[in-house]
Amino acid sequence: MDRTTWHDGQTPLNILVLGARLGGAVIPLVWSMLPHQGNCCTAARILLVARLLKVLPARRWAVVIADREFVGRAWCAFLRWKRIRQCIRLRKNTRIADELVRDLFTTLQPREVRTLFERTWVYGGWMHVVITLSPTGDRVIVASDLPVLDVLNTYRLRWAIESACSSLKSRGPNLEATHMTAPARISRLFGRLCIALAWMTRVGAQRTATHAPRLNNRGRAVVSVTRIGWQILTQAARWGGDDFWDCLRLLGMPFPTASTSVSRSVRC
Repeated sequence: MDRTTWHDGQTPLNILVLGARLGGAVIPLVWSMLPHQGNCCTAARILLVARLLKVLPARRWAVVIADREFVGRAWCAFLRWKRIRQCIRLRKNTRIADELVRDLFTTLQPREVRTLFERTWVYGGWMHVVITLSPTGDRVIVASDLPVLDVLNTYRLRWAIESACSSLKSRGPNLEATHMTAPARISRLFGRLCIALAWMTRVGAQRTATHAPRLNNRGRAVVSVTRIGWQILTQAARWGGDDFWDCLRLLGMPFPTASTSVSRSVRC
């Protein structure tokens, strides 16, 4: 879950997005136009999740991953009520066990990972709390009801929804360039672009399944799955022929099964 925002002149545009990770990318499934700038309220998040639950039951949800904007007792209680696991970054001023989380493990070094010895009471429920320090010195505090060894690896997947939203804007079809401000029109256009994003990602996933992508020194793909699909799809649409029909058939086919990541050990 995340928000994507931009301005058209003096008009702020704000979309709350909930998506699923498929083929190495996040595909937005439901979204809501927010009538204001800034963070969304708990009710807006609950309504968005409820919309998706109508077509995708909770038993098929692996986990909800969200940034520190999406916290709160009522929100976490709702997810627990629906039996949806959560992996959420905490704000530094969050209080657990009568102590601010920013005061935990003050001697933490960059890239070092620590966790509390046992589950602790966070926003009305028992969750694991894992803390790490980024190379830039930013303290990342994540609470989750997942197994403790899976918490950080799961939270790292959150960047994919930010990448998906940017792929729909300046890095892709350039949603901002439409200069639309009517919420209903933007919502419809956003939906069409999400279909295009899913198509590009599916084509890219098919290619990377048979041709391993080139990796950089950190072991990350130089070109994303979505970008690979976009390159293939634009060429196929331009020249037509069998390549285009092959891409079109992929749009109706399921994504390959995601591989399971290896957990990383942490210290208490």
